[in-house]
Amino acid sequence: MKIETKIAHFSSPLYLESGRILEPYEIAYETYGELNEDRSNVVLVCHALSGSHHAAGVYEGDRKAGWWDGLIGDGKAVDTTKYFVVCSNTIGSCFGSTGPMSDNYPSHEPYRLKFPVVTIKDMVRAQMQLLSHLGIYHVRAIIGGSMGGMQALQFAVDYPNFADEIISLAATYATRPWTIAFNKVAMEAIRKDPRFEHGNYERGAFKEEGLDGLAIGRIAGHISYLSPETMDKKFGRNYVNNDGLFELFGRYEVERYMEYNTANFSRMFDPLSYLYIVKAINTFNLSRGYDSLHDAISRIKAKVHLISFGTDYLFFPCEMEHIAKMMERNGQPFSYKEVESDYGHDAFLVELDKFEEDIRRVLS
Repeated sequence: MKIETKIAHFSSPLYLESGRILEPYEIAYETYGELNEDRSNVVLVCHALSGSHHAAGVYEGDRKAGWWDGLIGDGKAVDTTKYFVVCSNTIGSCFGSTGPMSDNYPSHEPYRLKFPVVTIKDMVRAQMQLLSHLGIYHVRAIIGGSMGGMQALQFAVDYPNFADEIISLAATYATRPWTIAFNKVAMEAIRKDPRFEHGNYERGAFKEEGLDGLAIGRIAGHISYLSPETMDKKFGRNYVNNDGLFELFGRYEVERYMEYNTANFSRMFDPLSYLYIVKAINTFNLSRGYDSLHDAISRIKAKVHLISFGTDYLFFPCEMEHIAKMMERNGQPFSYKEVESDYGHDAFLVELDKFEEDIRRVLS
């Protein structure tokens, strides 16, 4: 599989939903496979909160594959011998695209809290600029899970003629209070950490030790991404062998897992980027800018494929089903599948075998 990683530079302004302007800006992106002569084989992949443009393959000298490597590649469901796959890092993130720790041009000081609030609609608009820059004006399909699924739906509404197929997994039509409440834990934990310094920390400040506030907030995120059934199977009530049961800070295996994973995450992900992306998720509402959700959904011309997961307690299956029922009443082309899964929200990243053939079938 041919992999190329690049950064596109834009000097023209990006007009944001808030009324503010981002200028200039950069977008990091990765492509897989080859673009055919008539540019008709493009598949756009959109990433979730903690993802990046590195969706598949392995970098030289690196052991960790891209976050959807099981789905994207030669002969896989998104077959890179047939399709030219594009995945970009969203604006606001910390993996190469312009975000809060990027230079606030013309100075060399980071934006920090002067960075504008961005929305899912803004992320989509930036990707449209990138694809236009690449000479791509129509795509075979747009695929994404969680926040990536939100982007796929936003593409379908805002740019009705842009894609033939939309595949949205583990997403929603608008972020509900339950999810916003989980996100609030992370936001407050970050803001109240003294080392966060109200966003005035230096670049690379947390690469060695991480930020405790982000690690704690990420624990709340992990709880919402998994399910009780998964935790029972994965950890049970097992206790860490060298911790004493009657030690106050002795740990169950589930506690050790949370500590290890979230500590690592806080070293690699920028806390300001986390705040900005969580804000984008919280403000997501497909109906904003239109008269109603029905009005927004009615704009869609692509065939939409909705996949939810039975134990997803972040974006419940009924939220995706609501979109499906609305499209059914409108007579719009769609498919809906609720995957039986004990894995929770993260099933879209883990249990690929339960939906990869559906994606292969849609693309073929």
